[in-house]
Amino acid sequence: MRLHQILRNAANFRTVFDFGDREVAHWFPRHMAKGLKQMKASVKNVDCILEIHDARIPFSGRNPLFQDSLDVRPHLLVLNKMDLADMSAKHMILKQLERHGVKNVLFTDCLRQRDDNVKKLVPMVTELIESQPRFNREENTNFCLMVIGVPNVGKSSLINALRRTNLKKGRGSKVGGEPGITKAVLTRIQVCERPIIHLLDTPGVLPPKIQSLETGMKLALCGTILDHLVGEDIMADYLLFSLNRLEKYSYVERYDLGEPCDDIQQVLKRIAVKLGKTQRVKAITGVGNITLTVPNYTAAAYDFIRAFRKGELGQVMLD
Repeated sequence: MRLHQILRNAANFRTVFDFGDREVAHWFPRHMAKGLKQMKASVKNVDCILEIHDARIPFSGRNPLFQDSLDVRPHLLVLNKMDLADMSAKHMILKQLERHGVKNVLFTDCLRQRDDNVKKLVPMVTELIESQPRFNREENTNFCLMVIGVPNVGKSSLINALRRTNLKKGRGSKVGGEPGITKAVLTRIQVCERPIIHLLDTPGVLPPKIQSLETGMKLALCGTILDHLVGEDIMADYLLFSLNRLEKYSYVERYDLGEPCDDIQQVLKRIAVKLGKTQRVKAITGVGNITLTVPNYTAAAYDFIRAFRKGELGQVMLD
């Protein structure tokens, strides 16, 4: 009876997210514009394009400027962070990408010390390059690849994983948990000896205009857009809406909620109380000022979002 009641309550949850009068967050700083210009100029010296994207949003947020400007070379789409995504939909994703002309796809988890899928990358790229004319690079026996993608999808992590797998060497590119770590097209980084392969690390580049509020929200939840440009409050609400829509209720147990909830204020209050995230505020009364201890909703929202990004709320496919 208890389970039946919970499922009946969940059936009344929101089916559409209300964005209100919010506008799409845009983030296209100077280093992105400069980076895109440098990438276009470097294409003539590149044999293959590696586009890295977040496996949790395989269709949302891929920069159309890449296809328009750089799609003159063989192309491999690497969907990284597969450990955080619900891979039960893998076959459907591959079919849908193929319908959009993307036939060469590889799923990876570049933070694992040994990822068998990373080992597949060099053979796949070699076959792609050798199956097409290389034009001005025909006589060059070395291969040069360009790594592209929106911010914080694991481009630098892929470079380091390839070096670790093929050269038994450490980091060749700086990584971080926030978007915008790489701000310039770097010098070539060797990632393989046989054949000799160098990669060009590039800054994450978002489109100057993100196509919709929902796409922007998905990008923000995956850490591609700086949180404060969107707002932790609405990000947490959209995350709760998405988890409920997908029937991913692991947040209930994590935060001792008792049952799924569709009210973000109740969820954040519970998170704040459970984790001790409170703040002291002054209140003016008729008999003087008093200090109250209240839940810190912003800190609670941040913890909720961080738990999603680390996979602590289960494997989720937002698209």
